[in-house]
Order: sequence, then C-alpha cells, then structure tokens
Amino acid sequence: MAADLFGDIVEGPRVGWREHLPGLALVVAAMLAAGFLSDRYGAPLTLMALLIGLALNFLSADKRLHAGLGFASRDLLRWGIVLVGARVTLGQIADLGLPALCAIVVVVASTMMIAVMLARWLGYDRWFGMLVGGAVAICGASAALAVATTLSTRRISQAQLTLVLIGISAMSAAAMVLYPMLAHAAGFSDGRAGFLLGGAIHDVAQALGAGYSYSAEAGRIATIVKLTRVALLAPVLAVLALFLPKSERAAAGQGVPWFVIGFFVVAGINSTGVIPLPVVHGAETSAGALLATAVAATAIRSPLPQLMKMGSRPLILIGLVTLAMFGLTATGTLIAIR
Repeated sequence: MAADLFGDIVEGPRVGWREHLPGLALVVAAMLAAGFLSDRYGAPLTLMALLIGLALNFLSADKRLHAGLGFASRDLLRWGIVLVGARVTLGQIADLGLPALCAIVVVVASTMMIAVMLARWLGYDRWFGMLVGGAVAICGASAALAVATTLSTRRISQAQLTLVLIGISAMSAAAMVLYPMLAHAAGFSDGRAGFLLGGAIHDVAQALGAGYSYSAEAGRIATIVKLTRVALLAPVLAVLALFLPKSERAAAGQGVPWFVIGFFVVAGINSTGVIPLPVVHGAETSAGALLATAVAATAIRSPLPQLMKMGSRPLILIGLVTLAMFGLTATGTLIAIR
C-alpha cells in the first residue's frame, strides 16, 4: 500500500507476480506496437499507445488482466514520472535568463488558474480544471497522468482522464502543425519562435519537432523552454497536494508524493553531470516507455460508455485552455525575448 498516496486504494486480496503477468504482457505488447508505429510514421508515442489501448478496451472485461493493468497504470506511471527528471538539468534552465524563466512560471501558473475558472464556468469542479490545466500548461499526457495520480481517483475518474488524454493529444498534434506557421507569419526570430513553440505546445516530442522544423536554433531554445516546463511538474504537483483536505494528507503520511521527490532527486543528480550520457539516454527512453505503458493500460481500463456520455464540453474546455496558453506564451515571448 506504499504507493497509495491518499488512501484511495481499498486493500483487497493480495495477488502474486503470476497474477500480474497477463495484464502486463498485454500492455507491454501494446507499448511495443505503439513504439513501432511511432518510429514508422513519426507520430507521438503516447498518442499511439492511447489509440492502441482504446482499441483493446474490450479486453478490460477479462478479470485475469485486472491486476496487471492496475499495476501498469499506477506503479509504472509513478516510476515513469521519476525518470522524467532525467530530461532536465538546472544548467539548461539557467541558460534562458531570468526574464524568460519568470515568463514561463507566470504562463504556467496563469494557465492553471484560467483552466480552473473555465472548468467552473462550464459546470465542472476545480479538480477537473486542475487536470486540464496541468496537462496543457506542463507536458501533455505525462502531466495529466501525474496530476490524476496526485488528486486520486476520488476526484478524477478514469473516463475523465482518458478524455483529457485524447483531447491533449489532438490539440498538441494540431499545434505542432499550426504554431510554426503562425511564427513564420509573425516574422519571429529563431529565439522568439523557439520560446513560443517550446512554451505553448503540450507534448515534449511535438514541441521539439515543431522547434527544429523552424530552425536548428529555434529547436535548441524550444527544447530548453519545454524542459523548463517539465521541471515545473514537481512543484505544481506539490502545490496541488496542498488543496487536498488535511485529513487525507495526514492519512497519507506525507504532503508531497514520493514520485515528486524522486523527480527532483533525479533532475538534481542529472544536473551534476556525473551520470554517463548513455545512462541519461537510457533513463529518458525508459521514462517514455513506462509512460506509454501507463497510457495504454489507462485506455484499456477506461469505461468507454461513461466516456461517450461526457459529450463535447471537456474537449471545448481543453481547446479554450490551449488557446489561452498560446496567447499567454505569445505575450511572454514578445516581452521576454529580444
């Protein structure tokens, strides 16, 4: 029960590793298939894992898969978040300069607040607004999974999480195509274009792809900006945990989830440069694989009938928050980047 952050998992019959194998074998196969499609067609790995998981959703009725699917969508996710810290170093963040760093923090915080306000306006609770805001403001599907894990299943349902994953993937794919065109139309320099693309596109791979499609220099800056947003994942999760009732935080025995601490530790060690480059690349690859596996498991477990009943309002919310993020980032680009 150590991974039960806020007491949401009801203890049931203990299962051994053999009971986990069928479900784990299924999601690993789904992740490998997603990796093949991602390499073959250049599509985001998490998007391919999501689509394959949804295609396999009918298998969720098989009780033999439940233990492995639960382990993949919960425990593997947390370790994937920890390894995301291997993508970030403090030196990369410092290279941006103070004005740019302040702009990124302001944009992320403002996007989160706007998402909560828009969610309430559309009839949702603040928890769903935090989920959408975190996904848009930080790093797409990875942040959505991390926020949902922190807020727990008491506040974020499997159907809500899956719909956000679908919406975020769609919006990020559209942004990868449209935002470089808008930057060209505005006559942005490489520096401004890199800041805009790294600061406004949700998914890491798509932000970097858009940046390098603009120019090599824009791609370098987009990488640093995007990884700075990724680095904000840990403090954002820590702040979100403070919104939970004190009784739940006390029951969990900690205010900050262990995977948030792990993220900071890995990023700090990576910043020292003592980790060999092959190990860093291996950690990054492992993080992507674990997160893709968690996405596939989440999609397979999702209650699709409930998902269909949610209608278009959640997608409208994601779209509005995405537009707000773009406007805020464009404004920050003009102010902070010369």
